[in-house]
Amino acid sequence: MTHRFPAVLVACAALLLAADPWTATDLVQPEQVAKDVKSPLLLQVGFPVLYRAAHITGSKYAGPGSKAEGIAELKKAVAGQPKDRDIVLYCGCCPWDKCPNIRPAFAALHEMGFTRVRAMVIPDNLKADWIDKGYPTEKRAEN
Repeated sequence: MTHRFPAVLVACAALLLAADPWTATDLVQPEQVAKDVKSPLLLQVGFPVLYRAAHITGSKYAGPGSKAEGIAELKKAVAGQPKDRDIVLYCGCCPWDKCPNIRPAFAALHEMGFTRVRAMVIPDNLKADWIDKGYPTEKRAEN
């Protein structure tokens, strides 16, 4: 008997990573976000350990976009927000082209009818492309 489960996972991952649900105008660079971290609703859609270690000042944790429970957390995070609210999503777990979280989170918000969602392009990871550049960051206190 052949096991097809791993092949299905590989195929799903390939589809997830290949399909970009945005246009160029839906993308924003870290230096643009760093100029104004107060206006948009900043949502981190990566893994909780990364958010707890360090995150963009004022951002809220909204669950990992690659998991169903993360999308449920994302929906709670935007509950009550107007559909034209300026929202910026970011992850920063890994290089942009391999991120498992940003695409499903972006697509989910669009499916919910949000019209001003942008994804912050983080080429390598949050540390290299945000923290090391001195952009506004909140870090967990060292014990």
